[in-house]
Amino acid sequence: MERIRDLASKKACVIFTKSSCCMCHSIKALFYELGASPAIHELDQDVNGREMEWALRSLGCNPAVPAVFIGGKYVGCAKDVISLHVDGSLKHMLMEAKAIWF
Repeated sequence: MERIRDLASKKACVIFTKSSCCMCHSIKALFYELGASPAIHELDQDVNGREMEWALRSLGCNPAVPAVFIGGKYVGCAKDVISLHVDGSLKHMLMEAKAIWF
């Protein structure tokens, strides 16, 4: 869990993903379209990926990926992020965290 917190706090926007996950790909594409440049951590390519996946599950991520952190705080999974995007909150959160500028 400590590694998750450490990585999540190093950049304004951090996404934990798996390279084979289609929803992870969609969430990354959404952030790029919004102008953000998130730090991406592919759990299936990290030696500690399995442990980080279990730590994310303990935060309430089910499925564990994609897991999005903005401003060091856990935002949610794909469903949560899409809901925030639809109601306009996601862009505002990214601006507040200085992940995008408008």
